[in-house]
Amino acid sequence: MVNLQTPHSGYQWDGTSQRFFEGWYYRVTLPADNQTFAFMYSIEDPAGGTPHSGGAAQILGPDDSYLCRTFPATDRFWGWRDALGLGHWGKTDLNTPPLYLEPAEFEHHIQEGYQGTATWHQGILRDPGSGNLAQWQYEIKPVYGWGNTGSPQQSTAGWLSYFPIFEPGWQILMAHGLATGWIDWNGRRYEFTDAPAYSEKNWGRSFPQKWFWLNCNCFDNEPDLALTAGGGRRGVLWWMESVAMIGLHYQGKFYEFVPWNSQVSWKIEPWGNWQMQARNAHYAIELTGTTDRAGTPLRAPTEQGLIFCCRDTMHGQLSLQLSELSAGQSQPILKATSSVCGLETGGGPWEETWHSS
Repeated sequence: MVNLQTPHSGYQWDGTSQRFFEGWYYRVTLPADNQTFAFMYSIEDPAGGTPHSGGAAQILGPDDSYLCRTFPATDRFWGWRDALGLGHWGKTDLNTPPLYLEPAEFEHHIQEGYQGTATWHQGILRDPGSGNLAQWQYEIKPVYGWGNTGSPQQSTAGWLSYFPIFEPGWQILMAHGLATGWIDWNGRRYEFTDAPAYSEKNWGRSFPQKWFWLNCNCFDNEPDLALTAGGGRRGVLWWMESVAMIGLHYQGKFYEFVPWNSQVSWKIEPWGNWQMQARNAHYAIELTGTTDRAGTPLRAPTEQGLIFCCRDTMHGQLSLQLSELSAGQSQPILKATSSVCGLETGGGPWEETWHSS
């Protein structure tokens, strides 16, 4: 796994008492069930003592159903500095500082909480109001990090993301992996072997104003294909800029369309339609994501704390075309479709279609 570890995989908080958040996203898609589970973890103002201090776990479950639990005690959160590893303990009979537990120990001692690494993910959440319960344990075999197979893995935002110039930071931790284990959702147990899995994170002292996102690694008849695309208005030193990128892993090769090597354009409606195009000297790509579902409101860290400010579906329709450019000609390399694409819009305002390039 060492050669697949991406930059920024470790916990980024430097001990500051200034406003700070970090968020992680784990996802597994179950093709046989046509369902997806997305797990979203966050910690805000980890030093404690502010109105926004605390952590949360959210799950977007079957048919875009939703479960959320908060973890107010920041001293019950842990994160590894040098690798992907994090967890938060809620109800437990342990009085020790929090740390990674062997899976059987976690199951025995943690009545509510979660833990995740690059190769393992488990947890249990209860909603006392509705009585809903989610419990999960699965192993992860990473396939693609963020970059070409066999090459050093890349920062999602390029080398500048090593400095706090761009806020927030964003890193795809694993563009594609294979998950084996089980998830219990309100008494229904889903068991899976080598199901498509994904993970990413973001962090910083300031928050994006507005953003969009498309993500899929479960395509029709294309098991070796993973897409992550997105854009937003983010802070750069003392000004705001609109940026977007598309990253594609296919048959061992990484196709990257980012502002410093490509022209990227987009047309995103407030909800229902996502269109992106990009081209560089060698390749061109077109994406169209659509949904007729209402989507599910999700919470995200903001200047005002963790509030409902984005909308997601894991049942988006996606069409993708990748072409090679040579001598003024465009030759299609790949056409692919999916009906389990993750689609999101967040922040605002979203009163009209967002065109940019």
